[in-house]
Amino acid sequence: MSDLLFKNIIQYINLSEEDFKQFVKPFEYKKFKKKEIVLKEGDYCFFEGFVLSGCFKIYYLNESGFEQTLYFAVEGWWITDIDSLINNVPSILNIEALEDGEVLMISKKDKEHLYESMPQIEKLFRIMNQKSSVALQRRILSLTGKTADKRYLEFLEKYPGLEQKITQQQVASYLGITHEFLSKIRKKLLMG
Repeated sequence: MSDLLFKNIIQYINLSEEDFKQFVKPFEYKKFKKKEIVLKEGDYCFFEGFVLSGCFKIYYLNESGFEQTLYFAVEGWWITDIDSLINNVPSILNIEALEDGEVLMISKKDKEHLYESMPQIEKLFRIMNQKSSVALQRRILSLTGKTADKRYLEFLEKYPGLEQKITQQQVASYLGITHEFLSKIRKKLLMG
């Protein structure tokens, strides 16, 4: 079960199997059912979660009450509301299971303890945070500087096979467009 996490980690740092066993101890294994809420807007986020299986939607409701999807977390991705976790403020994000899933979760307190007991773990999370910042920057640039057609093609590349698992409304929410406009884009791309 934690093999996926081990493979994910050794992409960034060298970690022996013995050290990995110490690292994974504070993680809590949790199962989520389809449509189950992992984090609700207004609650405090006290975890970071590594997705072992399933698909999760991380979103917020904009001022008009429309759902805006920040990203989808699939196998090998992490879920959290980093602002709520770091700054101890109520979450503005929601995290929902789009299908049955499994997540390894670690609390902020346990993660801080790992930093102290295993210095290489601080390096791991620093590298992961840098990669996350790059992904966020690319997402912002895509939303503000690319056409909806290009954003849709990027979505297909970034999340291969995901479109078959989620609704077109959820894809449109991620792209920042209406469902109707997404239908037009799909039709145009199919026609060549």
